[in-house]
Amino acid sequence: MSEQQHGAGNDLLSLNLDELVAATDRTILELLAEWDEPITAPMYEQIRYHLGYSDPAARPGKRMRPLLGLLAYASISPDWDRALPGAAAVELGHNFSLVHDDIEDGDAERRGRPTLWVREGVPQAINTGDALFTISRVALHHLTTLGFSDTKVLRLMKLYDETCLRLCEGQFIDIAASSRTEMQSVEHYFEMIGRKTAALISGSVESGAILASDDEEVIRRFRNFGWALGLAFQINDDLLGIWGDEAATGKEASDLARHKKTLPVLHAMEQASPADRAVLANLYAEANPGADSVAAGLAVLERTGSREYTRLQAQEWRTKAISEIRSLSQLNPRAVAKLEEIIDRVISA
Repeated sequence: MSEQQHGAGNDLLSLNLDELVAATDRTILELLAEWDEPITAPMYEQIRYHLGYSDPAARPGKRMRPLLGLLAYASISPDWDRALPGAAAVELGHNFSLVHDDIEDGDAERRGRPTLWVREGVPQAINTGDALFTISRVALHHLTTLGFSDTKVLRLMKLYDETCLRLCEGQFIDIAASSRTEMQSVEHYFEMIGRKTAALISGSVESGAILASDDEEVIRRFRNFGWALGLAFQINDDLLGIWGDEAATGKEASDLARHKKTLPVLHAMEQASPADRAVLANLYAEANPGADSVAAGLAVLERTGSREYTRLQAQEWRTKAISEIRSLSQLNPRAVAKLEEIIDRVISA
């Protein structure tokens, strides 16, 4: 670990969240530098491009998942910089899934820039995504050199592998549902987002708790916190995908026009009259829906109360998440406050 990392401050709780992101990014860049050689330098440049490191104009991701893991650790133990390889592993693993997601979904842009497969071609993007996954596992091995027991590191690697499998399962369900004309049920949708979104956020939080504590009740509470937060995060994203402010979110609110089968739409299909279901079915059957069709679809969502239902679901899961960590009286209250700060940043419902 570099002196710069140690110099970031031994008291994580005195730092703002942007500084924690910077510490995680430094760790990732050091990991890449360990393996970067002249013959393979273009592959590592592709990784840096995707992560937003090689372009000053890039809008990198929020780094929410590593932040949650670091704060979970810091709420129990003060030596937060020992957990940085775990935080880096989580972020690299998340990004391997994004590279592959972009190929599978045919998305040409991510955060306002060409996606990696558009820039480098599908074969190279698949390979670079695989490299991101592998480096994420290499990062976990660094925990042993920082004094964590083999037992803890093996438990963490088992959790990581199981989490990645859940993520692949969720992506399978998503692709399968997208390829069918009929809508999946709301219940089926929660199964999908549990695997695709909640599992990784839960795993991120649980990993921090595993490294910092041997108390199984504490670890369980953090796992439940991450799961509930993951569901709230995805449901809130569904809300923004239809009614969000692009200037605030950085995303065009175009889920209806893009035929995304998100929670508001699925709820509406279950609650709508036959006439309104036909409106939504026609919208999703149009290759390139026009403004009138999208407006008609939005009107159905309002009539069925689907916007309010989705907002209340996000709030309910957010409340559950907060209740899990507040139930642990032994946690550092300043760390809990920072966890709640992240919740406020990413969940607007």
